[in-house]
Amino acid sequence: MDLKLKPFDFAQAAARAGLAVNGQPLTPAVKGGASFGDAMAQAMKSVSQAQTEASRLQREVQLDNPNVSLEDTMIAMQKAQIGFQATLQVRNRLVSAYSEIMNMQV
Repeated sequence: MDLKLKPFDFAQAAARAGLAVNGQPLTPAVKGGASFGDAMAQAMKSVSQAQTEASRLQREVQLDNPNVSLEDTMIAMQKAQIGFQATLQVRNRLVSAYSEIMNMQV
């Protein structure tokens, strides 16, 4: 077995990683970046869409739509339930953190 090593090309490796040779990102950073509020709003929209889809599938199963399976409906319901529970836990943690911060003595 003949094994030949090629010299390491740092510039090519950095370009594949999306970095310039000096280590800086090739694309300029988004001004301000995504805020926590934006991330939470997107998560809430996602949970809401999952709940809406689960409700729609439930309604279709109740109306005996042959194109909607009970299995898909149950999976959609579980996804919506898990998303809601996760959102509820995040809210509880945020309220707890806010309470702790407000009770700190300065």
